[in-house]
Amino acid sequence: MRMRLLLQAHVLYVLLVAKGSLIANLSAANCYKSEHLKKPENWALVEKAKYIYIAGFFLTVSPESIQLVAEHAAANNKVFLMNLSAPFICEFFRDAQEKVLPYADYIFGNETEARIFSKVRGWETENVEEIALKISQLPLASGKQKRIAVITQGADPVVVAEDGKVKTFPVILLPKEKLVDTNGAGDAFVGGFLSQLVQGKSIEDCVKAGCYAANVIIQQSGCTYPEKPDFN
Repeated sequence: MRMRLLLQAHVLYVLLVAKGSLIANLSAANCYKSEHLKKPENWALVEKAKYIYIAGFFLTVSPESIQLVAEHAAANNKVFLMNLSAPFICEFFRDAQEKVLPYADYIFGNETEARIFSKVRGWETENVEEIALKISQLPLASGKQKRIAVITQGADPVVVAEDGKVKTFPVILLPKEKLVDTNGAGDAFVGGFLSQLVQGKSIEDCVKAGCYAANVIIQQSGCTYPEKPDFN
C-alpha cells in the first residue's frame, strides 16, 4: 500500500512550503520509452554531449534509457552526473539505482536523501559526512577513476566527498524575512554547480555557484530568476 501511494504521489504531487507550493503532473514524462532515445536524431544529441546529468526521478520511468546513456558516457570518457532526487527513489527503486550508480562521476543529493540511502544499505550512520564519503567510495564501472559526492543540507554547509576526503562549504545565509519559496532550490544548486564544472572550474567554484543559484531562487516566487543574475 505504501509503495502504491508513493508512486501515485510521484505522478501528481503537491509540495507545500511556508509561502508557496509546487504542483507537478508527470504523466507525460512517465510515457518515455528507450526507443525514442535510440532514434538517430535523438541519439545524435547524446553523442554530442560532453556532460550528461540525469535526475533520479527518471529511474521510475525508463531505467533502460539511463543505462544506455550511462554506458555511453563511460565508454567515451564523458562526465555522467546523477541526483538521488527523493527519499522514495533511494528506498523503493534501489535495484535500478544500483545498476546506474557505478557509472556516475558525480552524485548529488540532500541530507534527507542521503540518510535514507544510508539506511537502505544498512550503513548504520546518519552522519552526512560519513554517508557522503561512503557514496563516493561505492564501486565504479570499469574505466572510471573516481566519484565525487555532493550533499546539500539547507542552511547548513554543503558536504563534498572526494578522493577519500570530506570537505564542507558554507552556504549563503539568508534572513528569514527574505525567504519566499524553497521550491527548486536543489535543482538550482545543481544548475549553478554545473555552470562552473563545464568550464573546468574548481569544486570550490562549483559549490559557490550552486549556493548562489539556490540562494537566488528561494527569494523568488516559483522557480524563477531575476533578469540579470549578478554571480561573479
